[in-house]
Amino acid sequence: MTVFILRRLLQTGVVLLATALLVFFGLYLVGNPVDILVNPVADEIERARAAAALGLDKPIVEQFLLFLRGAVTGELGTSFVYGRPAMDVILERAPATLELAALAMAIAVTLGLPLGLYAGLRPDSWPAKAIMAGSIFGFSLPTFWVGLLLILVFAVQLGWLPSGGRGPTVEFLGMQLSILHWDGLKYALLPAINLALFKLSLIVRLTRAQVREQSLLDYIKFAGAKGLPQRRVIGVHLLKNILIPLVTVIGLELGSVIAFAVVTETIFAWPGMGKLVIDSIFQLDRPVVVAYLMLTVTMFVFINLVVDILYSVLDPRVRLAEAK
Repeated sequence: MTVFILRRLLQTGVVLLATALLVFFGLYLVGNPVDILVNPVADEIERARAAAALGLDKPIVEQFLLFLRGAVTGELGTSFVYGRPAMDVILERAPATLELAALAMAIAVTLGLPLGLYAGLRPDSWPAKAIMAGSIFGFSLPTFWVGLLLILVFAVQLGWLPSGGRGPTVEFLGMQLSILHWDGLKYALLPAINLALFKLSLIVRLTRAQVREQSLLDYIKFAGAKGLPQRRVIGVHLLKNILIPLVTVIGLELGSVIAFAVVTETIFAWPGMGKLVIDSIFQLDRPVVVAYLMLTVTMFVFINLVVDILYSVLDPRVRLAEAK
């Protein structure tokens, strides 16, 4: 296991280097932040002074080498707009995005697993058909349209939940979280539901497919032939085996929820990392965008590592293959 983790960490370094190369040159060759940050009536001397202050007067290769040297020590540049380290600006918004992603995945998993399990065990029943039809809508409906519809129904028409923003927070492990406060949870529900809809549909369909496939295998038939209660057959034998592919999907989808919650955060004015990066793109705040993308790649690699470790816990064959 140690050799496997070290190998993955080495691969992570290579991936991060390639990502830094692509992202840096892709962003730093597009637009000129001086045009946005400096008064349009400023003369060339003031523009040159601003470019020097931002480090944009150096050749692009030298800028990249300086960026790499800073990245090794955790310094990914200073925000052009906020005048502070880019990573500090992002980490300030991280708790809002993380709690929203956690709540969305909790909704998707809590509802998706039992619904998919039911649809797989009783595929010909009308509730199962209704569940699968609903999952198609979850895949098909655009996120921005669903978000606007949720605001119209639950915030405007019914007045049950706030339409946007982030409510009161409670400090937990050094982070300010709103889902631990009842009023704050009300603000998080609509964006979390909007974010969870696609993931819920995915988990439902994947769970149903796995249940249908595993139910036809001999070990399930043999467990039933031994006279084991159906609850034990499903809870111990069936559920444990269908969790193996589900862990991979849930892990990757958690990363995608965190990384790509941009649309939801924009619609609901949720002050998370997604809204920050959208604002930074419009303002050409390159250090913030680069730092966000580097953090996203690191997060995906870490989640993949955790999923691989969970594989060895759920499936002993993975440990045997590694031992060989």
